Amino acid sequence: MIKVGDTLPGATLMEYSEVEGNGCSIGPNPVDVSKTVAGKTIAIFGLPGAFTPTCSAKHVPGYVEKFNEFKAAGVDEIWCVSVNDAFVMGAWARDQKSAGKVRMLADGSAEFAQATGLTLDLSKRGMGLRSNRYSMLVKNGKVASLNIEGPGKFEVSDAATLLAQAKG
Repeated sequence: MIKVGDTLPGATLMEYSEVEGNGCSIGPNPVDVSKTVAGKTIAIFGLPGAFTPTCSAKHVPGYVEKFNEFKAAGVDEIWCVSVNDAFVMGAWARDQKSAGKVRMLADGSAEFAQATGLTLDLSKRGMGLRSNRYSMLVKNGKVASLNIEGPGKFEVSDAATLLAQAKG
């Protein structure tokens, strides 16, 4: 499992774009994790699934609300990563009004979740392999802080906790 001090693994996430620009076409576009984090400070939070109760009511809204505070603390981007497809993440981004604040990145095949060791097996609940709920602060590709939730918990991966670490 990934830990503080480790470099993020190479992976490609997908992001749904509704407008063309900056080399992105409308629809799903690849995001090369290693290239995108280089030279930046990124707040990443992972969660089990789009449109799920805790994720929609608490997790994403906290990061959207604290966007300006994260920017003031030196965070370049905020990423939400979930094992869903880019179309679902795009629809969820519209629902959560996260445009321009939180990048909703799809880990459709759980490649990133598996590479970091941050998986959650929800097969018995009909959801298959998912991402565990976590947050991490990444500086120039290296994990500076990591907060992993226990099963069914939402106590340490919230926006306020990671923001305090970013201000640290």
